[in-house]
Amino acid sequence: MFYKASNDRFQKIIEGISIKTLVFGENMLLSEFHMQEGSCLPMHSHPHEQAGRLLEGRIILTIAEERVELNPGDCWIVPGNTMHGAEVMEESIAIEVFSPVREDYLEYFQALPDQTPSF
Repeated sequence: MFYKASNDRFQKIIEGISIKTLVFGENMLLSEFHMQEGSCLPMHSHPHEQAGRLLEGRIILTIAEERVELNPGDCWIVPGNTMHGAEVMEESIAIEVFSPVREDYLEYFQALPDQTPSF
């Protein structure tokens, strides 16, 4: 599957945070998050392992008991079933990979006609 970049088709998941699932395979899923300054991703957990990289902006990410300010280029790993959340200090963009595939994030995938998944 290929994904051709575009800045549209994002969907709001909570106030100030939008997502677009870019691509997915049998074992992983890649999503892009756009986050407005002042928004907050509440503490939560899920069984999926999660890796991310901040492309733009500044966030404070809490993973378990550790709270760290992140800037563009910084990366993180959240083990499965670990509490985590984020405070958005300035408008930010992040890319995150989830494994296994987050079935709930498949609803944020809107394939264009030439982007149909094949395995």
